This record gives sequence, C-alpha cells and structure tokens, in this order.
Amino acid sequence: MHFQAIVFDMDGLLVNSEVVWNDAETELIEARGYQYTEEARAQIVGLRVDEFMAKLHAHYALTESVDVLVRELNDRMLQLIPVKVSPMAGAAEILRYVVEHNIPRAIASNSSRAIIDATLAAQGWEDIFTIRCTADDEKLGKPAPDVYLRAAERLGVDPKACLGIEDSVNGARGVVAAGMTCFAVPDLSHTNKARFADITPHVFNDLHEVLAHLQA
Repeated sequence: MHFQAIVFDMDGLLVNSEVVWNDAETELIEARGYQYTEEARAQIVGLRVDEFMAKLHAHYALTESVDVLVRELNDRMLQLIPVKVSPMAGAAEILRYVVEHNIPRAIASNSSRAIIDATLAAQGWEDIFTIRCTADDEKLGKPAPDVYLRAAERLGVDPKACLGIEDSVNGARGVVAAGMTCFAVPDLSHTNKARFADITPHVFNDLHEVLAHLQA
C-alpha cells in the first residue's frame, strides 16, 4: 500500500497516556467520594474530553459543571504528562521513518491543543508534527470523522490517500468514516484486537509491526 500522508492518533498510540488519563480520571472521581469503575470508564474511552465528561457527570450525578470538570482533568493531565507519559513500543522508530522519508503527517486527537502540545514537548517531537488537529475545534469528536477530515484538509491530501493509525475503537471508526485506510494498534489497557474485527482488517500488535508493513 502507498499512502500520500499518515495521520496519527496520539493517546494510547504514540504514547502510553491512556493509563495516565485513567489515573487522572480516577483521582477526579474519587476526590468526590465515588469509585471509578471499569464499567464507567468503558463508556468513555476514545471520546472527546467534554463528551466523556458529560457521561461521567451524568453517571455519578456530579454537582460541578462539565466545563469545570474538564478544566480540572486537563490540569491534572498537564501535571502528569512530563513525569508519567512515555512512548509506546515502536513509536520512535516509526516517527524516524516518516521523517527520513519526508512523509507528510499530522496528529488528529480528541485531546485539547494544550494536552497535544505538552505531550509532544515532553517527548521532543514538536518539530516532527507541525500539523496538530484537535477535536476541540470540531463540531464532534471521534468516532465522528471531523478531526481526521480536518487533518487531511490541512495536509492538502485526499482522505482516501491517507493512512490513519489508531488504538481505540472510537478512533478507528472515525478514520474509516473519513474515508481513510485504518491501521489499528489496540491499546490493551482498554481494548482488544477482536473489537476491531468489523472496522478494519489491518490490526497490528504494535507500531514495530506497522513500520515493517510500511517498509515491505
């Protein structure tokens, strides 16, 4: 397969931040006297922060507004990113490959621009990704295709000529809805390979396998 551009998700794909998000969400919920359950978290993985916070707000009948809770959660993450977030297996290698081969690329994330910027800065990847698209700028977050379509637009590439790489079911659905080819690298902290069976035939164990496929 030949692609004119690659659009990367970030959390859970390039970095192990899904487990860090879980820590921050747990702190936020438990600070209010509730237990953050796997059942509650299963409803929100891969959604935009305001959208998943609205679900948690309803699930736990929280008294603060969704906006207040989103700000608190993002602030917690900004403190945790420099000390707890690290690259996923194969991330450094695939990014080196796209840079060496001058492959146009972008980030398409449900996280806020501040979270994207902080994560890339913590990993030293600021110069690799000059195109950073946040679903905060769109009407809907993933699984809607909006942020992926925005990334293709900013890259100047037809979505059908783009590869989108995702770790979550909601993200993968967004890639497919945008008309891109989807490579899935399931983050086993919150999902499994079987859940992608009806979304994409391209499912990998890690980014090392994705890179080998691109090089083949």
